[in-house]
Amino acid sequence: MTIELHTQLIDEERYPILCQSLRLHASLYYVFDDPIILDSEYDDLFRAVQALEAIHPDWVTPESPTQKVGGKIRDGLKSVTHERPMLSLPTKTKSTDAHAFHESVKKELGTDAVAYTAELKYDGLAISLKYEHNTLVRAATRGDGTTGEDVTLNALVIAGVPRTLTGNDLPEDIEVRGEVVMLRSDFQALNAAQQEAGKKAFVNPRNAAAGALRVLDPKITEARKLVFLGYTVLADDLESMGSTHSETMVWMKQQGFSTGEERRVVTGEKGMLEYYDHIATIRATLPYEIDGVVYKVDNFEDQEKLGFISREPRWAIAHKFPPERVLSKLLAIDIQVGRSGVQTPVARLEPTFVGGVFVSNATLHNFDGIKTKDVRVGDYVYIERSGDVIPAVVGPELSKRDPNSLAFSVPSACSCCGSALSQEDDEVAMFCTGGSICSAQSLGRLEHFVGRRMMELDGWGDKVLSALHDQLGITQ
Repeated sequence: MTIELHTQLIDEERYPILCQSLRLHASLYYVFDDPIILDSEYDDLFRAVQALEAIHPDWVTPESPTQKVGGKIRDGLKSVTHERPMLSLPTKTKSTDAHAFHESVKKELGTDAVAYTAELKYDGLAISLKYEHNTLVRAATRGDGTTGEDVTLNALVIAGVPRTLTGNDLPEDIEVRGEVVMLRSDFQALNAAQQEAGKKAFVNPRNAAAGALRVLDPKITEARKLVFLGYTVLADDLESMGSTHSETMVWMKQQGFSTGEERRVVTGEKGMLEYYDHIATIRATLPYEIDGVVYKVDNFEDQEKLGFISREPRWAIAHKFPPERVLSKLLAIDIQVGRSGVQTPVARLEPTFVGGVFVSNATLHNFDGIKTKDVRVGDYVYIERSGDVIPAVVGPELSKRDPNSLAFSVPSACSCCGSALSQEDDEVAMFCTGGSICSAQSLGRLEHFVGRRMMELDGWGDKVLSALHDQLGITQ
């Protein structure tokens, strides 16, 4: 077998597995608002699939996960077909990527003095607001980029969304797009109320905002104090609003849309990177979460000349921040047992401030990960929080390790019921074999049953469910 054929077979085996994983995590993020991996890990997965498709372009179909945005429609919500697809921006994480983007733009436009609108990349849920004859007639989530969810009634109670526009010379049809976010202060108050009521706390403001926007009761949306932050306006004729992106953003603010305060017009690569560095220094002081900045060629005629490629515009790029990383002491490694019996190690840490919040727990993913990273109790470990999703342990700082520390010992019995653990040949996870006798599994199934993916029952917080579980002796 030649090396070329061997490589081809490896790619053919990896590609469907990577695609399946990408679809799963996209669904958890966009549909269920419940991501289980870091943003940086999702981006790496997306780029791995893109790399294989670049080598094998004949594998790309309209159903490829790289050709879609977001996920399917949530049950109970009416679907909406976008008149203009809601495309995603190419996302980069290195300054060299911003350099390559600018080089491509200036080559096409024939000038180095390209004016860009530099603005924040909000960490929220993208929506489209459609106005006909100056009146809001529909609001829709991005969905898969082609079809979204009708959330009009909910959008009417969100701050920064005007019901009507003013002006006699405006186009008949106007579409305003932006992100729905929750302010950090409102998120902290919401989680405090959740914990007081014995309910599960939300992982981050983005999940809380997305969940509140995509419900059937506008009262829930209004109670969450959501904010709309606009970032673009679309119409067949934008002349009455401006000839540049920055001018249309001024028009949006005059109309009553919230647009953020850190936007500026910059020139060339130097201006782009100076803006990036500035936002990185003030990121923690902003009232809402962001995970990067966006550069857009400011002039609309230049945008039209640059055009699009596949699902992405050639005149804009998202420049994400690297994951935030801090050092904390690992106090213990606890084992959580899921409803399927899977054993998940969790790091208990000295409380550490990262990404705007104090972190005392972080995921270790699985036992193989602990062994590979050689993480030990008593170590000082690096904690990474990307996109403000669940924090993860990156690895130890070996220079601070106690020479008498002991390597982690993988358990052979369930931490809850003591039953033996099993592991499939092709799996990294270990599972409890106790089944119905394992109270952690039965409680997990009960929590899943009343949760939003099943019955969506209100008032069934962790404390209530635990009490019911213990009193009734539920094991099924």
